[in-house]
This record gives sequence, C-alpha cells and structure tokens, in this order.
Amino acid sequence: SGALSMWGDRMWHFAISVFLIELYGRNLLLTAVFGLVVAGSVLMFGALIGDWVDRNPRNKVAHASLFVQNISVTICSIVLMLVFSYKQRIEQIWDGWLTVVCYTVVIVLADVANLASTALTIAIQRDWIVVITGYNRGHLAGMNATMRRIDQVTNILAPLAVGQVMTLASNVVGCGFILGWNLVSLIVEFFFLSRVYRIVPALSAKPPSVAVDQAYLQRIERKRLQGMNCSLEGNCNSSLHLKEITDLPLCFRRFRWLVSTCKDGWMAYYRQPVFLAGMGLAFLYTTVLGFDCITTGYAYTQGISGSLLSLLMGVSAITGLMGTIMFTRLRKAYGLVNTGIISSCLHLGCLLLCVCSVFAPGSPMDLSLLMPDITSNSSTPLLPDRSSIHWTNNTVLFDNVPSGTAPESYISIILLFLGVITARIGLWSFDLTVTQLLQENICESERGVVNGVQSSMNYLMDLLHFIMVISAPQPQHFGILVIISVFFITTGHTMYFLYAHKLKEDRKELINSRGSV
Repeated sequence: SGALSMWGDRMWHFAISVFLIELYGRNLLLTAVFGLVVAGSVLMFGALIGDWVDRNPRNKVAHASLFVQNISVTICSIVLMLVFSYKQRIEQIWDGWLTVVCYTVVIVLADVANLASTALTIAIQRDWIVVITGYNRGHLAGMNATMRRIDQVTNILAPLAVGQVMTLASNVVGCGFILGWNLVSLIVEFFFLSRVYRIVPALSAKPPSVAVDQAYLQRIERKRLQGMNCSLEGNCNSSLHLKEITDLPLCFRRFRWLVSTCKDGWMAYYRQPVFLAGMGLAFLYTTVLGFDCITTGYAYTQGISGSLLSLLMGVSAITGLMGTIMFTRLRKAYGLVNTGIISSCLHLGCLLLCVCSVFAPGSPMDLSLLMPDITSNSSTPLLPDRSSIHWTNNTVLFDNVPSGTAPESYISIILLFLGVITARIGLWSFDLTVTQLLQENICESERGVVNGVQSSMNYLMDLLHFIMVISAPQPQHFGILVIISVFFITTGHTMYFLYAHKLKEDRKELINSRGSV
C-alpha cells in the first residue's frame, strides 16, 4: 500500500508542475503560486491535521485520507484534460476569467490532495507502523528503512514513467494515465489497508474521539480547575469567562477551538523531549544542496547535460539506499542516538566538499553582482525568455542558452555534486534516526498532532530556502546559497548534538540517583 501511495504521489508531484507550466504559456508563475499555496496550507493546518488523526479511529483516518487524496487528483486530472482539450475556447469565455477559475480549481484540488497525503503519511508512517511492529525498536527501524527505500526508488522511477507517457503521447493522455492510476490505486490501497487493520487487532485499540465543542469546553474547564489556588475573585472571573464561551454561537466556538488546537499543538511539540531533534531535522530543509530544479538548473548553466544529470540522480538514489542500510546497521551496533551523531558527522563532512566547490576553479561566484547597478539604464525583464523548455525528470533545460557558457574548469561542479551525492548517505540515515526518535518518544495520544507540527516546521524551513533563491537568483550567487545552506544544516545538526548531550546528562543523573538510593 505504501509503495502504491508513494508512486502515485511522485507521479502527481512531477506531472502537476509540468502541467501548470504548460497551462500558463510555459511560465513558472503558476508553479510558484502552487508551491506557496501547498507550503502555506501545511504550515497553517499541519497541527489541525495531526489533531484530527489523533481524535479519530485509525481505519477511518486512513480510508478518509486515501479517498480524499485520490478523488481530488482524479477530479483535478479531469479538469486538466478539459482545459488542455478546449483551452482556446475557454479563454474566450467571460473575457478569459473562466481560465483563471480553472487555474484556481486545479491549484485548490491539488492542494487538498497534498493535505490528504500529509494526513495519510502521518497516520501510516508515524502511527500505524509503530503499532504493527509491536513497539519493537529493531523491527521499527527495519520498517522505517524499508519505507524509505521504497520512497527512494519511486522518486526516480515514477516521474520517469509518467514523463515518458507525456512525451510519447500528450498532456491529455498523461492526465488520463494519472486518472486511471489513481482510481485503480484507490481500490487496491483501500483493500490492503483494510486487510492490515483486520489482521493487527492493536490498531483498533485507540481512545474514542471527542466532539469538537466538548473537547474545547473540557480544555477550558481544565484551565479553570488549574487556577483553583488563585483568589476567589479570580475564580469568579474564570467561571464568567467559561459562561461567555458557552454562550458564543457555534461557528465562533468552532473557530476558537481551531485556534486553540493549533496553539496547543505547537505547545505540545515544544514540550516533547525530542523537540531539539525534530527542529534539527527541520533545519535541514533550508538547503539548495539537493536534486531539485534549483540545483540541477544551476548545473545546466555550468555545462552539465541533461543525460548526465539524470545519471547523477540515479547515483544519488543509490547513495540514499546506502544510507538506509547504514542506519539499520549503525542502530544495531551503537544505538539510535549515537547513530544520529555518526550520521550528522558524515553528512557535514561530505558537505565540506560543496563549500570547497564555491572557491574552486570554475566557480562562477561573483559578489559584485549582489550590488544593484544604479548607473545602468537597461531594464531587465521580470521573467526571462522561456519560449522553449524541455523537461528531463525534474530538470529545466533552456534551448536558448548562449554558446560558450561552459566554465573554464569543471573542478567546482564536480566537487559540488560529489558532496551532494555522498552527503545523502548521512542525510537519510539521520532522517531515519529522527523519525524513529519521534515515533518512540511521543505518546500515542499526541503522536498525530506533534508529527503534524513537524510537517509544518519542515515546510516552513523549505519556504526559507525558496526565499533565499528569490533573493539571489543568478548562477553567480549560487555559491552564497551553498554557504547559507551549510550554515542552516550545521545549525540543525548542532541542535541534535545538544539533544544527545542533554539525554546523556539525564541518564547520568538517573543512574546516580538510583545509586544513591
């Protein structure tokens, strides 16, 4: 079920980016809007999604998330097929405003599908597998590593599969392929999840859900009872405040409950003993040192061909798989916390090659370009000419790149990709370490909401890395982005080191206290 879900997600995430560019005249505006909407929605509703996962039975959460995700993608694919088929006719209706409505519907449906996918990921990969493995740490580590290996393989093969369909046929056929896949996948995944739920009785053992209004009023009542040691006047004010809340209209009570749930979710995340480890993982998202469109686009400006980039992405997937294998062996030999320390050191050590690439021969870094040229009268267009774009997996290749753009030396770009590829061993091992720490140390009643907040933090730090690129978009600025990325990654690993140090100090105090007794 996880393999089917990840395959569908990877296909859809790749295809929707291409579709949005094709819809808007091969311009990146719609893709940028979609990225901001997706990141913003998870940032806002991550805690609410996690709380919903906590409050409802596991089978209902999984089935509802699966249904909403696949149906949203299916409807979105139908809308895209209609827009691609009748684009010229649609542009003539309502003076072109129908086109805007179609764009909005596509982005909203794709965003709903992403939110449902987030809920499904929290439910299955953060909760179900903990129960399925019987809280056995060794089995849990193996399950996490297996899921990550599936994710690495699908990250390469799924975009390649749908990309071939879109290239050999058309965008309409590509939409139809995704539509059919989601309908079939919905049925198969629904059957698999139901089967797992039946053969693992522990999955049905979960505290019953509480109504929205009742839960909010109970929370207010608990706060009132906690203040019983205050003065009599304070108690009277608390009772009056509770009465004012109960007299509010239903819509206002629900809104206040939503705000209170978000606040309590973030506070619960902060109270967790693994808070620093989770924050450290989130900081790793503020980086340009990955195989996304930014890094691969920069590589193309440095004379790297699309075929070579595809080959490098395959090699990076292999090193990612090596990271999952290393995680299971290190955890068995040195323990989970020490595995995170070793993975952090390996990750940072490999990224030093990326820092060296900034100052190596062939690096295009030019700090003078950061200063605006006030004396120049020439105006630079907001968007460059993207009249001819080819897509090779996640890479944007421009036909109109001027000749002679190859660097004087390839030492810089070689060091950059050598560092990025080898660093993925430590990166995925560290990611699995923090994931299992969150699974083991968060109580069952808060597992969903805390992981929802963790997803929000990841998206927040991911937004920062896009802001970095917007602030310094030229290839000559990329070296600065590399240094800033390494700084954020170092900060994240430092947070994990602090967590590990605090954990060891707490264990020493516990041992000493037992010895004195």
